[in-house]
Amino acid sequence: MLVGDKKFQVRSKIWVQDDEGNVVFGLGRLRILEAIQKTGSLRAAAQELGMGYRAIWARIRATEERLGVPVLEKKQGGRSGGGSFLTPFAEKLLEDFKSMQRKVEKETDKTFAKSFEENLDEHTRENN
Repeated sequence: MLVGDKKFQVRSKIWVQDDEGNVVFGLGRLRILEAIQKTGSLRAAAQELGMGYRAIWARIRATEERLGVPVLEKKQGGRSGGGSFLTPFAEKLLEDFKSMQRKVEKETDKTFAKSFEENLDEHTRENN
């Protein structure tokens, strides 16, 4: 929303949590899985994200335990090296979560613009 020469935006953050309030999936885990998808490795993803390997692994493990579904498949090392890749479930989870985030942002932006315009119009009328 543009007011004079200033642009305003509202931002929202969504995540999935279990009934005990534990994070199951959110933007942080989305970034982790995208980095693993891109690099093919937990260690490389940790480096890319500036996080520790154990921190990433703990989040992945917690997500898998809370969902009851694996999100990573690991390939053992050897001559060709090891690696990790996303399960089909995880790939769909990424896709669905990004879609949901876009929808929330779009609706939030629309609601904010309408509310902000109405408040600004009312304030302008009162001060003129």
